[in-house]
Amino acid sequence: MGKVRPKLVKKAAKKLVKNHLKRFSKGFDKSKIAVSEFLEVPSKRVRNMIAGTATRMAKRQNLKK
Repeated sequence: MGKVRPKLVKKAAKKLVKNHLKRFSKGFDKSKIAVSEFLEVPSKRVRNMIAGTATRMAKRQNLKK
């Protein structure tokens, strides 16, 4: 079974990957910085959840191409 992620995290990650795919395909550490630049995130934990989800989505999209 996979991890449960809140809708807020999924929606934010999906929008970021759609608009800025190249910024999120480099890895988790680069994604954390990118999320901080594009969004005002209330906590470090939420930022990390969005960055991890965005990184995973970007890797999947790069594999499809």
